[in-house]
Amino acid sequence: METPTGGPRRTGAGASPRAKVLGSLTIEGHPSQVAAARAFVARTLGSVHLKVDSDAATLLTSEIVTNAILHTKSGVDGGAVTIVIIGVPHGVLIEVIDDGSAGVPIVKGDLYAAEGHGLFLVQQLATQWGYLRDPAGTTVWFHLPTPDGPEVADDEPSPAVADRDRRRPHPGPRSSPADPYTRSSRLSVASL
Repeated sequence: METPTGGPRRTGAGASPRAKVLGSLTIEGHPSQVAAARAFVARTLGSVHLKVDSDAATLLTSEIVTNAILHTKSGVDGGAVTIVIIGVPHGVLIEVIDDGSAGVPIVKGDLYAAEGHGLFLVQQLATQWGYLRDPAGTTVWFHLPTPDGPEVADDEPSPAVADRDRRRPHPGPRSSPADPYTRSSRLSVASL
């Protein structure tokens, strides 16, 4: 089910918008639905005329949705995956929400493996990315900048994570800084 553009998120009375939900789509957790996720991202980014790399956004969303279908409860009968596109200052934030799993998202370091390159692509093409787990599932997010967007530090909270931290507990960091193959970077809306 696709939802229309949402209103801006405001940080205080009369404040200018910091982030705006551009659209969301919930699909059945079946491989045949990955094309619908790609089409949704391309259509949404095209309709709002954001100057972000829409090909990268479409590719990365496709990879994360595929991972959700293959490696989480989203891929079982009745499972679903939700894609949320959020316009933020100087870019776009895309979230892929699955039905949860026993494991955590891991970037595989074997470049010669036949599969497992989805999160490696996310790590290479996105300015920042990370994930949030809770009892309901896992949200994997990534940020793509506009050409005029500032570079973002790795240690700042994600707009999505920062917003969710106010609504439900966040279990803390997901990876060790010493491990180059897992990454849970955090951004702040102010830094985007």
